[in-house]
Amino acid sequence: MAYSGELAVALIGPGRIGQALGRLLAQKGVRIEWIAARRPSAARDAARFIRASRAVTLSPELDRARVLLLTTSDSALPEVARSMAQKRSDWKGCIVLHTSGAWPAGGDDSVLEPFRRRGASAASLHPLQTVPSREAGIHNLVGCYWTIEGDPEGVRLARRWVRALRGVALSIAPQQKAAYHAAAVMACAGVVTLMESAERLMKLCGVEEKQSRRMLAGFVAETARNFGKFGGRRSLTGPAARGDWATIRKHQEALRRQAPDLLPLYRELLRAMLRLGGRKLNRLL
Repeated sequence: MAYSGELAVALIGPGRIGQALGRLLAQKGVRIEWIAARRPSAARDAARFIRASRAVTLSPELDRARVLLLTTSDSALPEVARSMAQKRSDWKGCIVLHTSGAWPAGGDDSVLEPFRRRGASAASLHPLQTVPSREAGIHNLVGCYWTIEGDPEGVRLARRWVRALRGVALSIAPQQKAAYHAAAVMACAGVVTLMESAERLMKLCGVEEKQSRRMLAGFVAETARNFGKFGGRRSLTGPAARGDWATIRKHQEALRRQAPDLLPLYRELLRAMLRLGGRKLNRLL
């Protein structure tokens, strides 16, 4: 069964998410017929991975596509959208989707406005999921949450694709995309950055790197489960939750001696933890 309604799909800018999503959709019967990239070698490599498409550059052959799926990086998306839209004067009957979490597809600030002005329906589908590699994406993108916004026809197609991947589709207002994406970055890249800082501090204490990663991974995974079950305030533990200023003082003294560059980070996090725990700030901050 082809979830795209038998429309021919061209995937533009096949990065990690694009290749993983393309392969998953192709397995579900979506007609991904072209993989387009600026470098022919990149297009060929992605086409081999997806296993259901032809490798092309940004060529006139794409004029036959009824659906464009733009999976470029966020920074490249505006220019790619402008460039692609200008290749045709009429995009009526076509759907253009992108996978960016930061750029809106609908509303007054749509990054896909060049297509909309030429008659296309525009929408976005962004996975709230980490995709460190295209191989990992094949597993991570199945059953995850997707935020969707844009024009009705594009949104309907995006929702069909999400259902095909057993995902959960959430609607979001276009003007909220940047704040939504900031939340996603804080929850994912922010946690990774904190874990790396904790790993470095563990190493200074004599804990071997691989062992500290395993320890911290299990520790953080359990914390995430608690957050999902109880919410932030009930999951908060440690000296900030207790108002234990003697321990907080010892932490700061140790960081000042052993890792002074981490002290500002610790203090900012401590302020946030105190607010979450309903505790007052202290002169130590």
